[in-house]
Amino acid sequence: MAGIIAGRKGYLAIMARPLLKKSAGQVLVILVTAENRQEAIRIGEEMVNAKLAACANIISGIQSIYRWKGKVVKAQEVLLLLKSTKPRYRALEKAIKAMHTYETPEIIALPVKEGLNQYIGWVQSETHS
Repeated sequence: MAGIIAGRKGYLAIMARPLLKKSAGQVLVILVTAENRQEAIRIGEEMVNAKLAACANIISGIQSIYRWKGKVVKAQEVLLLLKSTKPRYRALEKAIKAMHTYETPEIIALPVKEGLNQYIGWVQSETHS
């Protein structure tokens, strides 16, 4: 049974692979801050190409304020949002850490409680190894 997902501009795209059992509880949204857009793009592309993430969204121009090594730092950063699954998380975290320029990169996974059934299935299908 092929799943159907909405594509850009309202077109429907039929996925070639059958959908896996859909469970929103298996899907994660991972937040990663990056020094600049190029780094976020590099990490996002690699995670999608490696099937560690189904999707990467990049939000430029965030202002971050944090304490680092005893000092308050204000910095412009880029936020990378990745959609993945619990079974792929450890490999994704390891890959991001190996590529990231920060000594201690922000890599935070938030569980998805609910979501469109077709989208949940698509994330699972795209990250299934």
